[in-house]
Parts: sequence; C-alpha cells; structure tokens
Amino acid sequence: MNHKKLILSLLSSLLALCFLLACLFYFCTYYKAIGVEKYFASNDEVRVEQTHDWYYFDGKGTEKALVFYPGARVESKAYAPLMYRLAQEGVDCYLMIMPFHMAIFGVNAADKVVGDSHESWYLGGHSMGGAMAASYAGGTDKDIDGLVLLAAYSASDLKARGVPALSIYGDRDGVLNGEKVNSGREYFSDYTEKVISGGNHAQFGCYGEQEGDRSAAISDEEQLALTVQYILEFVK
Repeated sequence: MNHKKLILSLLSSLLALCFLLACLFYFCTYYKAIGVEKYFASNDEVRVEQTHDWYYFDGKGTEKALVFYPGARVESKAYAPLMYRLAQEGVDCYLMIMPFHMAIFGVNAADKVVGDSHESWYLGGHSMGGAMAASYAGGTDKDIDGLVLLAAYSASDLKARGVPALSIYGDRDGVLNGEKVNSGREYFSDYTEKVISGGNHAQFGCYGEQEGDRSAAISDEEQLALTVQYILEFVK
C-alpha cells in the first residue's frame, strides 16, 4: 500500500471513530428526571411496580390502561408524576423504558403489555415518543382505543384504523414542529386538540429546561393538572 492509500485509510478510520464517539455521546447524554422519587413509592392509592421494560402504575381502576412512550433522550422516570395522577383517577399506566432513552428504538414496546389485563387500551407519548406510539398504532393488529399525543404528531395515516386521537401542546412550545402538527391532523377521522395557554414543551415531564424550548408562562403543576384533565375527558 502506498503512502496516499495509507493516509486515506487512516483518515477513513478516524472519521468512522469520530462518528461512533459522537453517536455514543448523543445517546448517553440525556435529560434526567428531577424530583420524582416520591411517585415510585406504593401506597393505598397507587401501587408501583418496575420491570426491565416498564414502570407500572396500578391505581383504583381495572378497565382502562395507557401505555406511554417517553420523549427522545428523556429519562422515563420524568413522566412518573403524570402516570401517577392518571392512575389515581382510574387509568392504569405503563411507562415504557426505551433503549438509549429513544422510542425510535422501541416502537413495538407496547406489544409487551397490551393484552387481556384491561378492557380498553390507549397509547400515548411525548414528542418523539408520541410519534412512535402513533407508528405502533398504525401497524399493530391489536385493538387500540385511542392515541394521546403530547407535543407530538403522527406521521402515520390512522383513518383506516379508526383510532381517535387527542393532541395536547402548549402555546409556548419552542420544539414542536407546527407544520407537522397541521399536516398530521389529516391522518385521523376523529381528532381532538387542546392547546395549553402558557404551556411549553418540557413541562409534560419533570426534567428541567429543554434546549430550543421557550419559557413557560404557567407552572409545571398547572400544565400537569390540565394534561391530566384533558386525558381523563378523552378516555371516559
């Protein structure tokens, strides 16, 4: 091998190594949950179980269940307050744990839980998690009773499946692609939209500020309460 080919080979190897390191850095740096540990303590209202693949929030209800996909590069635990509140109100919740904190690597995660344990099954997700939940709903042969999109949109046409959707987002969201939300409405025959005044992208979970987002004009507690209210109205 001449010197030129050797140099090119070394450069190619170096570029491949740099790409690999960049990918590892991207997937290994994520938004960590903040102040959520109290929501994992079982009590008389909600029993919390953990497996390798999900956290299960078992409340007083027995008929309805929500399978939830977390946002990209967000620790699943960040959505525990939302799951806990819903379980308190009668909707049992499966908060899925995604590979590398990326729902795109776990699109079919709901297959592990959707079954005969509940009569009605809903899918939901935040941001990329919502898009991947919609993708699953469009491809599965299991009965899905509704889709909850938090600061998310569907890239899958679900009209033929007849899956109703609830879209919730804040009017101060600096991350959500508004054009994709607009085009995504056409993928449903039954579509409900709720816009939270003063809400932003990150406050659907508890993981602090998100890059590119705008500051919320309401508290995270207010955004959480409205989100729970809208979901309960949707699944009733």
